[in-house]
Amino acid sequence: MTRPAVSIGQYAIAGRKARNDDSFGVVVPDGAQALTKGITMAIADGMSSSPGAKEASETCVRSFLDDYYCTHESWAVKTCVGRVLTAANRWLYSQGQALYADEGGMVTTFTGAVVKAGLAYVFHVGDSRLVLIHGGECEALTKSHRMTMTRGQDYLTRAVGMGPDLAVDFRQVPLADGDVLVFTTDGVHDFLSDNAMMGLLGAHDDLGAAAKAIAEAAYNAGSDDNLTCQIVRVDHAGSADQAALHIRLAALPFPPELSPGMVFEGYRILREIHASKRSQVYLAEDVESGLRLVIKTPSVNYEDDPNYIRMFVREEWVGQLVSSPHVLRVLEPARPRRSLYTLSEYVEGVTLDRWMADNPRPSLETVRALIAMLVKGLRALHRREILHQDLKPGNIIIDSAGVLKIIDYGSVRIAGLEELSKPEDLPKLVGTRDYIAPEYHTGEPITPQADLYSLGVIAYEMLTGKLPYGAGFATAREVRQKTYIPATTHNPDIPAWVDAALEKAVAKSLTKRFDALSAFEYDLAHPNPDFLTRKRKPLLGSETRENWRIAFAISVLLNAILAALLLMRR
Repeated sequence: MTRPAVSIGQYAIAGRKARNDDSFGVVVPDGAQALTKGITMAIADGMSSSPGAKEASETCVRSFLDDYYCTHESWAVKTCVGRVLTAANRWLYSQGQALYADEGGMVTTFTGAVVKAGLAYVFHVGDSRLVLIHGGECEALTKSHRMTMTRGQDYLTRAVGMGPDLAVDFRQVPLADGDVLVFTTDGVHDFLSDNAMMGLLGAHDDLGAAAKAIAEAAYNAGSDDNLTCQIVRVDHAGSADQAALHIRLAALPFPPELSPGMVFEGYRILREIHASKRSQVYLAEDVESGLRLVIKTPSVNYEDDPNYIRMFVREEWVGQLVSSPHVLRVLEPARPRRSLYTLSEYVEGVTLDRWMADNPRPSLETVRALIAMLVKGLRALHRREILHQDLKPGNIIIDSAGVLKIIDYGSVRIAGLEELSKPEDLPKLVGTRDYIAPEYHTGEPITPQADLYSLGVIAYEMLTGKLPYGAGFATAREVRQKTYIPATTHNPDIPAWVDAALEKAVAKSLTKRFDALSAFEYDLAHPNPDFLTRKRKPLLGSETRENWRIAFAISVLLNAILAALLLMRR
């Protein structure tokens, strides 16, 4: 992957006002954050009628430029900025009321952008402005949240600190090397046309000089407000370079074939736990500490597959990122690695599919308790904007104390890292047929509801020993054709309202499915009034009953013919 790079020019002046309430800034981080988080830039204009205008604009810009880099790397840019701006808005609103006894005490406009992986993520509230100059054309990336009233007076309809809630405009714009982003406050763009601004920009090689020329031109045109212009030229937009990624991850060689008794990088191999065409899993012991742990090694079949390597390395990152008693903990190697492998805690127990085989008809209370633990594990992942995408009984372990843990992160989707990947480099289909949600086949958006679907299938299977649609979906056509099989068909002891909760959890349509894990967990344990009036579905649908009637009539007719033939022979 390649980092974005920019050149910057800035100029601000109070103009004909006594003070300058504008604030602005750009942060180009060092090291990996330039790649994973990108470059941030912003401008803000404190509302002139606000007594705390300057403090409001400074606080908003500083919060964005500083706090954004403190948000989690797994989160998408929109999530990170949304949380930062929400926090800034609530603080400014509360301080405005506390210090000035006025809802307009600390109010500011805000326009910010994050340049990352060839895109500009734009966030905007108020009447400051951002334009993109590309190929000699000027495009406004923001719209003004301002209303003109009688007598020519203007009022902001949206701003940071104006109220307890904040609505932020958001858009994503592709960038190319050489593009220019121009941030201005209304003291500039209200008095200077885009063509005039582009002409001044083209007349100056130095971006700082160009920013000054633009502000001075607006002043000379009669601007009576503060004037701020910030110019950011995109020297390199940044990109997800698959070849560079492959080189970086393939730096560690694949391990040799391991066997019991072998000492591998300070770990004694005790036994093989599992092997597939994609990986091998071993129980091992740290020779120095005696700690038992699990080693997972990649299959040599994928030694030249960069996507496979990326997903394998991602497993370790996710396991160290998420903290929950119901998510398997991945460990940092005690010594420098010489080859590619991952370490995780050793959980003595059985997989859920083995447990289901040993407990074919668990009580509703037991199933609810297990689902509650799964919900906690999934929620820990989803809070980091991570989708598991392969939730199934074989990827769940129940330890000797009855604690359930989600394992295997080989198929996870991480919002913050997806932004760094090209669409063609992402897996087209992940997970296991019987448990993956229909939207993986139909092309609908993949959201946390996909993991919720898998959870619903597992709950159904624990209670019935079967699957809600027979075998899972292999194609979009099967999604259209198959219908839900009531759980009561397989287990008549299941209450109708529990069956209704299961049916909603595994609904093929996203609009009919639960929209939150907690809602499914609650309805599985508490009778939903909407479900109580539902009658048990007949074991046979109307079409099936009609087919049986026809078959029965034909059978009767054939028996009558056979009887007549027998009588004739006599």
